[in-house]
Amino acid sequence: MTAKMPQSQVKKPLRSRTLVLRETFASYMFLLPSLIFFIGFVIYPMVMCIFTSFFDSTMGREDIFIGLGNYVELFHDSVFLGALKNTFIIVIVSVPVTCIFSLWVSSVIYDLKGWACSLFRCIFYLPVVTGSVAVTVVWKWMFNNYYGIFNYIGRGMGLIDKNINWLADPRFALACIILILLTTSVGQPIVLYVSALNNVDQSLVEAAEVDGANKFQVFWKIKWPQIMPTTLYILVITTINSFQCFALIQLLTSGGPNHATDTVMYYIYYEAFKLYRYGYGNAMGVILALVIAVLSAVQFKLAKSNE
Repeated sequence: MTAKMPQSQVKKPLRSRTLVLRETFASYMFLLPSLIFFIGFVIYPMVMCIFTSFFDSTMGREDIFIGLGNYVELFHDSVFLGALKNTFIIVIVSVPVTCIFSLWVSSVIYDLKGWACSLFRCIFYLPVVTGSVAVTVVWKWMFNNYYGIFNYIGRGMGLIDKNINWLADPRFALACIILILLTTSVGQPIVLYVSALNNVDQSLVEAAEVDGANKFQVFWKIKWPQIMPTTLYILVITTINSFQCFALIQLLTSGGPNHATDTVMYYIYYEAFKLYRYGYGNAMGVILALVIAVLSAVQFKLAKSNE
């Protein structure tokens, strides 16, 4: 009987150059529709946004090259600086609260019975799949100056003496926007965290418990390092979504009262599509993209250093 050749010495049949080219061509043909869409609706608009930001581009007249003029004007524009400040406040408040709350809820529900865990995930995820207009209409009713539930509860509990026009008061308007944003932002992180916690190596958890580790030590030493990639992803997407807060502002306050709820995204919309200053709006878009890119890079760096 002939001896079998070792697996490492078995040569794989070589594919002909024609077959390789044919498979490569077929692969690119399958990718072509998505590639055309990506280039036409992502890459090309990005390039044109950067290009147009160096022009005084206004509807009704020819574009005028002004170099960095739009960027200089930006940082002398008190409304833009206020919108940038409001955007950072939203990010600084909503991102940590969303991540911490989502992780806490997930830690409570992930080891419940299957139907109970699914029920809670459905409840928290429902605002995500509900239309933003429908969610906004409900919240607008709750904050209503005359018959809103918050004024009703506040007066009933003696917390307020008279009705408060929450969305028209500069003291409360931005906080109301952040509250609504939080309720629509926790659904996806909860689903992701539940999945990540279910994938934690239970043998390590059991070994730590046998060695006398308490629940906090088990979480911090065993579970937290294993769910760090999920946490990084949630941090990045939550930061980007918070920076891009627009629909709530547009539907509830339109940046008011007195620019108290302006965000960069809403101000871009206002300048570009209401005042038709496309070059100025694109300059704001470039600044916003750079800020998001820098913060995302910092988050990646911090997460890598904690691994």
